[in-house]
Amino acid sequence: MSITIYTSSICPVCALVRDFFTMQEIPFEEINIDLRPLERLKLIAQSKNLRVPQTKINDVWISGFHPERFFEALSQ
Repeated sequence: MSITIYTSSICPVCALVRDFFTMQEIPFEEINIDLRPLERLKLIAQSKNLRVPQTKINDVWISGFHPERFFEALSQ
């Protein structure tokens, strides 16, 4: 299982996503696109979306904070 969360420093919803996975004790990698501009370009190329948070669970992209979609992607 691979989970990557793309975040921004000024994004309150990003904190919700990060806290959700932390509270569920599910390991993830966080990429702050403010601090890593090349990752911002990769995000746009892969997800076709610049909004954050973007969560990639295996090959499933989820935009925003949607716990039910997180669990669905994790169960696949």
